[in-house]
Amino acid sequence: MSIVVDVNALASRLEPGMRLGLCADYGGVPMTALLEAVGQRRARDLHVVCVPTGGMHVDILIGAAMVATLETSAVSLGEAGSAPRFVAGVRERQFRLLDATCPAILTGLLAAQKGVPFIPMRGLIGSDLLAHRPDWKVIDNPFAAEDASSASACVPGLGDPIVLIPAIELDVAMFHVPVADREGNVWIGRRRELAAMAYAARRTLVTAEKLSETSLLDDETVAAGVLPALYVDAVAHAPAGAAPYGLWGFVAPDPQALADYAQAARTAAGFNRWLEARLAGGGSAQRSDAALPA
Repeated sequence: MSIVVDVNALASRLEPGMRLGLCADYGGVPMTALLEAVGQRRARDLHVVCVPTGGMHVDILIGAAMVATLETSAVSLGEAGSAPRFVAGVRERQFRLLDATCPAILTGLLAAQKGVPFIPMRGLIGSDLLAHRPDWKVIDNPFAAEDASSASACVPGLGDPIVLIPAIELDVAMFHVPVADREGNVWIGRRRELAAMAYAARRTLVTAEKLSETSLLDDETVAAGVLPALYVDAVAHAPAGAAPYGLWGFVAPDPQALADYAQAARTAAGFNRWLEARLAGGGSAQRSDAALPA
């Protein structure tokens, strides 16, 4: 079976109840594939993990009633303002919200990558997030010197508290890249969070602006930025696949489209009208002068 599929087939691999990893708005949003999944009306009750924040793409999934659990550091439309369906969903308790921090999410992915149940981190000590995340465990550092005088003021009774972040094992990671080859190698450049997602996921689905007829690993100038096919399950050709978001200087964003969405999605009825129009074929993308990798 070829690793290269069409967008419809790629989106159909998103199944109900999956834990889905999605990148931030600057990281390669798979907008075309996600909208295809919305149109298929098959994937429901998703546990969405934002790596490490979410934007319009996450707001759309919430508006389409596809999200049961959302694990994120933030959801925002950036300069276009707050994410309206996210805000409404929180107020109406439409989904379970697991509030996190950027380092905590990346730490959880790292634990999954290494196949360990948790990894400790210290930066959360003193935060009220700990009161809302019972799955994050605070323990006393077992390697600390025994010294009663060093008891923590933040966590009474513990001399040297540290937080254990459980592994975040993704069922699927989805993202968009500038170029992939027909063997399944995909170029992510400096976006190492995309690699972290793929390493932590059981399967990885990628859309690409361009398909290369030659192996990306054969070119020394781009090979260092390639995520090997070993970690990729399917690739689909999707020009302007992140629109209205941009793509690392290769495709320019469309700020007006983001602003239009922010205005339309302020109400559920407005969101539904926007979504119906978008699924019918609306959209925009502005390509920059930067050349895609060969």
